[in-house]
Amino acid sequence: MSSYNAPFEIHVHGQVQLRADASFEQLQDALKPLWKYAGARSLVDGAASAYEEEPGIKFDPQEHMLQMCWTVRGDEDFRQSLDEMCMSLNELAELGAAIEVTFYDADFDEEEEDDGTESRDDFVMLFVGPTPAAIMQVQRDLLVQDVVNMMERHFDGAELGGVVAEIDKLFTQRFDALVNSLEIGKPPRGSGGPGGSGGGHGGGRRPRHLH
Repeated sequence: MSSYNAPFEIHVHGQVQLRADASFEQLQDALKPLWKYAGARSLVDGAASAYEEEPGIKFDPQEHMLQMCWTVRGDEDFRQSLDEMCMSLNELAELGAAIEVTFYDADFDEEEEDDGTESRDDFVMLFVGPTPAAIMQVQRDLLVQDVVNMMERHFDGAELGGVVAEIDKLFTQRFDALVNSLEIGKPPRGSGGPGGSGGGHGGGRRPRHLH
């Protein structure tokens, strides 16, 4: 499919702290679903964003940091590429991290919104990490941040300790349930353990990230 006819402009944004022993070659292989989708032959070839003002995909070998602010034109099938990327990045991540993906309707004209026309914009939050616990920690931190920001419009931050404690309790219950399920279905010694990524989506047209 020609990128000119693609129904979406897809923006991938986030940064992932990688293991100190993670090499560029390993990262290139992990990100292959992205640069190959863009029609490139390597990560170097595909690291540039569709928009020149965006930094694209960058790897800092000194800080062991992967930074992504990268747009590609595509379709719904890009979601499969994202799933494959997350599974591979789990193996290289040192810490849990969130990756934001926004699908912008390339054919939507905001002037048509007055006529009742709705865009097909979508937003997905993905999570990667070396363990399920690391991924849950990132999910917990983001939720606490969102809830506190919303509630501070009505309450002082010092009053919200109980709310944060309840959120922690929910995540503790979820983690305990996950550990118990893994113990029950524990694979034989020597076989690979589970990796994880999560996602969610919501409506609303979001501003493009330019960091």
